[in-house]
Amino acid sequence: MMMMMMTGLLGCSCQNQTTLKLPSIPTFSSLPFLFKNSTFSFHKSSLPRPIKALSSAILQTATPKAPQDQGVKLQWKATVDFKWIKDNKEAVAANLRNRNSDADLDLVLHLYDEMLTLQKEVERVRGERNAVANKMKGKLDPSERQRLIEEGKTLKEGLAAFEDDLVELNNRLQLEAQCIPNMTHPDVPIGGEDCSTIRKMVGSSPNFSFPVKDHLQLGKELDLFDFDAAAEVSGSKFYYLKNEAVLLEMALVNWTLSEVMKRGFTPLTTPEIVRSSVVEKCGFQPRGNNTQIYSIDDSDQCLIGTAEIPVGGLHMDSILSDSFLPLKYAAFSHCFRTEAGAAGTATRGLYRVHQFSKVEMFIFCRPEESEHYHHELIKIEEDLFSSLGLHFKTLDMASADLGAPAYRKFDVEAWMPGLERFGEISSASNCTDYQSRRLGIRYRPASEAQVTSGKKSKGNLAPPQFVHTLNATACAVPRMIICLLENYQQEDGSVLIPEPLRPFMGGLSVISRKSL
Repeated sequence: MMMMMMTGLLGCSCQNQTTLKLPSIPTFSSLPFLFKNSTFSFHKSSLPRPIKALSSAILQTATPKAPQDQGVKLQWKATVDFKWIKDNKEAVAANLRNRNSDADLDLVLHLYDEMLTLQKEVERVRGERNAVANKMKGKLDPSERQRLIEEGKTLKEGLAAFEDDLVELNNRLQLEAQCIPNMTHPDVPIGGEDCSTIRKMVGSSPNFSFPVKDHLQLGKELDLFDFDAAAEVSGSKFYYLKNEAVLLEMALVNWTLSEVMKRGFTPLTTPEIVRSSVVEKCGFQPRGNNTQIYSIDDSDQCLIGTAEIPVGGLHMDSILSDSFLPLKYAAFSHCFRTEAGAAGTATRGLYRVHQFSKVEMFIFCRPEESEHYHHELIKIEEDLFSSLGLHFKTLDMASADLGAPAYRKFDVEAWMPGLERFGEISSASNCTDYQSRRLGIRYRPASEAQVTSGKKSKGNLAPPQFVHTLNATACAVPRMIICLLENYQQEDGSVLIPEPLRPFMGGLSVISRKSL
C-alpha cells in the first residue's frame, strides 16, 4: 500500500523552547526479579535469541555516529521523500487537516522547489569551474592564464556562497518537514477523540453490594501509599508505595515480562536519560510548549517518558540483517512525565503521576509485516488484561488524537469503579517508517539473486529499506494498581489478588487491613 509504505513524514520538533530546570539526575536502578516461588523459571533458553545479537550479529554495517557536539542549530536530519510529498500533495494536505496539524505544507514545497533550483545552480557553477580548471592544464599565453585564474577565483567564491545558501536552505527545509506527521491508515476514524470507535468490549463491570471505594481510600485504609510524604520530598503527583503495593508492582512487572517472553520478546532494561536528539527522532517534543518531557538543564539530555525512546534508539544508524527481523523487545523502565495541563478529580492519586514503572513492547519489522504485528500487539494486551479479569474496551483512535509518529493507534480503556468510568491503561501504535527514517534504521532484504546464487556481492545485494517500528504498553503499573484495587475490593475492606499474580507475590492471595 503506497500510503503505508511512504511515511517519511515527520512530527513537529520546532515549537518554542521551554527548558525544565533539573540537576543532573542519575538513572534509577531497575526492580529485581522476584521469580522465587513462582511458576516461571528464567533460563537462557527462554530468550528468543541471544542478547549478544544486540551489539554485533544483527548489524551488517553501521553508519558512523555524528560527533557529539556539532555546534549547529540542526542537530540531525531525517530521510524525507520530498518528491513523494510533492507528488501526493493533496493526500498530504488532507492528512494534515484530519490530524489538526499546523505543519506548513506550502512552505515545505516552496523550500523544496527552491532547493532544487539552487542545487542546479550549484552544479552549473561547479561545472564551469571545472571547465576553467581543465583549460589551465594546457599551454596558455600569460594573459589568457591570468584571465582564467581570475575567472576561476570568481567562480570559486560564487560557488562557496551558493553552497552556504544551499546548506541553510536544506536546514530550513528539514526543520519545516519535521513538523509534518505520519500519514494515516485509511481505516482510522476521521475527527477528534469522540470519533474513536470501539473495536472490542471485554467482560462486564463488577456488581458491588456495598459502597465502592476508590483506590485512594483503599490505599489509605490498607496502608499502601503515602502521597503526603512524597509531596513534601518531591512535590505533587509523586508517591511512595508501601507494603503489599510494592509487592504488587513487582509482581505486575515480572508476571508481564514472563508472559511476553513466552511470545518471543527479549527483555531489556534501558537508560532512563537519553539525548534530546533521540527524543526528537522518535517524534516527541523535548522542549516544546506543554511538553511532557523533563529536560535536564545545561545539557542535551532528557528523562524518558517511555521506554519506546531508548529502545527506538537501540539500533540507530544501522543496517539490520533481514534474517533477524522481526526484533521484539519488552523493556522495563521508570518513566517521567511533566503532565503539563493535567488537573481535576479524574487525575487524582495514581492515575496521573510524574514518575511510574512500565513494561513496553517494541518491534522492528519489515514494512509488509507491520500491520500484522500491530494486531498481534493489541491481541497480547487484550490477553493480558483478560487474564486479570478486567472489564475493558479497545478503541481505534481517531485521526486528530494520533501522535505525530502513529499511522494507527489502538487504546485500551479499563473500567475503574472508583472513578465510575473507563480509564486508559494501554495503547498500541504502528509508526511505520516514521521513526526509522529519523533514526536511520534500515535492513537489507535478501535479494532473489543472492538467494539463487547463495553468494554475496555488491552486484546482487538488494538496496537497504527502512524498517517499520511498533510500540505497545504491556503494563503501566500505577493504572494497573488502580484497576486491581478498585475491581477486586471486598466488603470487609480487603482486596483480592488475581490468580495469575499470586505466584509472583509469594502466594499472597489477599491484601488485608493491618492489625493495630
